[in-house]
Amino acid sequence: MEHDFHMAEGEDENSYAKNSRLQENALAETKPALQEAVTRAYAALLHPTMTIVDLGCSSGENTLLFVSNVIEAVSHHLEKLGGRPAELQFFLNDLPGNDFNRVFRSVQRFKNSIGMGRRKGEEIPAFFIAGLPSSYYTRLLPRSSVHLFHSSYCLHWRSRLPHGLEGKKRPYLNKGNIYIGMTTPPSVVKMYQVQFEKDMLLFLRLRHEELVAGGQMMLTFLGRKHGDAYSGGLCRLLGLLSQSVQSLVDEGLVEKEKLDSFNLPLYGPSMEEVKAIVEQSQQFRMNHNKLFETNWDPYDDSQGNDVRNSAQSGINSSKSLRAVMEPLFASHFGESVLDELFKKFAYYVEVLPQQNLFFHFWILVFLLP
Repeated sequence: MEHDFHMAEGEDENSYAKNSRLQENALAETKPALQEAVTRAYAALLHPTMTIVDLGCSSGENTLLFVSNVIEAVSHHLEKLGGRPAELQFFLNDLPGNDFNRVFRSVQRFKNSIGMGRRKGEEIPAFFIAGLPSSYYTRLLPRSSVHLFHSSYCLHWRSRLPHGLEGKKRPYLNKGNIYIGMTTPPSVVKMYQVQFEKDMLLFLRLRHEELVAGGQMMLTFLGRKHGDAYSGGLCRLLGLLSQSVQSLVDEGLVEKEKLDSFNLPLYGPSMEEVKAIVEQSQQFRMNHNKLFETNWDPYDDSQGNDVRNSAQSGINSSKSLRAVMEPLFASHFGESVLDELFKKFAYYVEVLPQQNLFFHFWILVFLLP
């Protein structure tokens, strides 16, 4: 995870920068909740500096969109209630392999746009942006120093593969699958669930140490609607990706052992699992939670199962998934097969019966210490 996991870099047609509309949509959906979190944290501020941390910031436009949303919320709060503005310190956190250079190159342009976009008389608080390259499954900042933690579309990623699923260990326990599929043994599902529990309890303990009294934490991540771990859009979507790899195996382009030894280090929990972990931690209370449902095609904003252009929907879904998965797949299967792999995935989405369309679920939780 430390070395191979990051979003697809650059600005070409397969990059995360050009294919992160799903994540952008999530930021738009949760903007009112973020404004509430910012307002509460700011109102409770006893320090001249408000510290905000974005966990899993990545490197596309969404990174600074979050910063802009926070600044806007603080400006509106000041406009409404007045008072001397506090300075804002943003820490943008991600793994060391993240393209922080791209983020930093965008900061000056972003600062200029913020200044030009303000309304006459609107107060823009002074703000400072720094990178924080490290895993959020470690301590990141001094004790009692953070006023607001935010994370969007990240916490479904685990700190590591569950013990027993590492690629070099035989026999391979999840043959033919890259995540939880219909043929995944219950023992492997349990491994994923145990890893999720360990990671989340650790995450909550670390963030509790770093938050100030009255601090806020807002998290959104992929999950599922029902309790059955085999259900949900994530299992079905990655099942199609497994099928795409299997096609490459059948054509002799990928060794079967490469597929059998590969598992993705993520887990999409149910809301019930999340609530149970928060309760078990005894360090946070859940102030608000909501389950969202969205089409995997980031450009399909329609409701229901009608698809206007199934071929284009397959391409859109494939590009969106590739922007996230490409580095991990390139590391394991090699870069030479990626174009063919995601072309097959797009085809499988295209020919999927409409009643089996992919809708993914993501969870929003608002936690208070």
